[in-house]
Amino acid sequence: MKQEIALKILYSGANVFLTGSAGTGKTYVINKYIEYLRERNIEPAIVAPTGIAASHIGGKTIHSFFGIGIREFIDDYYLNWMKKQSFLGKRLRGLKVLIIDEISMVSPGLFDSMDKILRAFKDSDEPFGGVQVVLSGDFFQLPPVSKTPQEIKFAWQTNLWKNSDFKICYLAEKFRQEENDVLINILDEIRAGEVSEDSMDIFRGRYKKKLANNFTVTKLYTHNVDVDKMNNTELDKLPGKNMNFKASAKGSKQNIEKIFKSSLVQEEVNLKKEAMIIFIKNNYDKGYINGTLGRVISFQEGTRFPIVEIFDGRRIMVALEEWMLEDDNGNVKAIVKQLPIKLAWALTIHKSQGMTLDAAEIDLSKTFEIGQGYVALSRIKSISGLRLMGLNDIALKVDELVLEMDSSIKEESHFNFRKFQEMAEVEFLEISEQFITKIGGEKSAEKIREKKQELAEAKKEEKKVSVNKPSKGKTLDITKRMLYGQKTINEMVKDRGISRDTIIGHITQIKKLLPKMDIDYLKPKEEILNLVLKAADKIKKDNNPDNFSQDGQIRLRPIFEDLKEKISYDYIKLAMLFWK
Repeated sequence: MKQEIALKILYSGANVFLTGSAGTGKTYVINKYIEYLRERNIEPAIVAPTGIAASHIGGKTIHSFFGIGIREFIDDYYLNWMKKQSFLGKRLRGLKVLIIDEISMVSPGLFDSMDKILRAFKDSDEPFGGVQVVLSGDFFQLPPVSKTPQEIKFAWQTNLWKNSDFKICYLAEKFRQEENDVLINILDEIRAGEVSEDSMDIFRGRYKKKLANNFTVTKLYTHNVDVDKMNNTELDKLPGKNMNFKASAKGSKQNIEKIFKSSLVQEEVNLKKEAMIIFIKNNYDKGYINGTLGRVISFQEGTRFPIVEIFDGRRIMVALEEWMLEDDNGNVKAIVKQLPIKLAWALTIHKSQGMTLDAAEIDLSKTFEIGQGYVALSRIKSISGLRLMGLNDIALKVDELVLEMDSSIKEESHFNFRKFQEMAEVEFLEISEQFITKIGGEKSAEKIREKKQELAEAKKEEKKVSVNKPSKGKTLDITKRMLYGQKTINEMVKDRGISRDTIIGHITQIKKLLPKMDIDYLKPKEEILNLVLKAADKIKKDNNPDNFSQDGQIRLRPIFEDLKEKISYDYIKLAMLFWK
């Protein structure tokens, strides 16, 4: 199917499964549809099963967006609790379009849970509560890792999938550059279940191949033990003192072990300055998600906690996070506290899914699951970025069940292609306008043009800021110098070309590093300051654990709600800098 026909089907309001092999532009089509919706004042929910996949498409993890913690299945007790949460009500009751990326990684249980939650919040018996659902992904990727045994592996095997009437859009045109054709052809052969001798010769030519110096090589392995060995080897090479962080835990030994087995948290984390790390938990307030990569640049005095610079130049002070195990009634049975990071010179192939790498050193000699080779090879941009360390008999095999499914959905996609290709333009416009009307979007051509221009200008400004952005590690120093010069926040925003929210985030970090720095001149008006601080005192006194982040800080949302949503988050953040 061509991209323009896939977009037509999306514009019609149908539920869609968008798929296709590497280089066919699935992400491009999704981004074009998001742009189309935003031009009509509709903000879609964009989610993915992992932090890496979510960051790739600018969304949130499924677990975070739906407020389900580490759960995969939702029982009625927990659903009733969810319906009482005002922030979830605002988020889910007004939802019009749900986009789920990397659907191959979504377990049947999690897929059904999203449906159950939306039906409850929308008070509707329709699949997903009547919300348009757009799925994107490729089932030749690895199957989802489920915490509990299930009879079926994939979301497409559920009754929900059948009842949701997903229109298949199987993209076929390749849009990658010629230099990537060799890799794309190999991936297509793997998808067809027939890898040619020519392709095997190419693999032999990449065996332990030395890569160009400009490549930053990530090492991908099939087993955690090899990843841990490589990471420890790289850590040992670094000079300086090793900083050891041991997890603390409460609860029975059995329940504590369940937490360690069901998450990426480690009993011990060893770090040095310049260590490469990956975050293993979401914390949007602090600016990281599961999958954010970075390096340790120093350690705080006193706490010894690491300060990490992530790849957009921001610095994050890493504090302890909590992993909890709850029973069916929501009672906490065990808690583990540890730094939300692990070493990341090497990653497992499972963990790399959703990443795009310039180059990778890949060892498939211990492949134990069909599909692992396909996933690993599809992480790199071209065959010139491959250093192959080994290959076994099952490395290039794919699931026979997926091969059968792939054949049938190609036929269905062809049917949908013909139907929408032959549809009269007048009929299509009527269908697409009816959908926009149904979800409360903007139909005025003039207002759509205005919104389009507004979005284009915002994108242009964002690009300009990105181009002119100071080198890594300098951005906080610039803000600090401005604070010493007693620049106002508006002046800093104008001079720096970055958002007010980012500036306030800088000030918050600087204040933690330099608690004695005088920033009294930035205090908001006395009336606002008093209201916010009074609300914070009240929340502290009530001591409801739901109102505190895992490092003990008061969350912004309860303050915002206590103030009847009349004071913005920016002013709350600013006022909280002066809360004792």
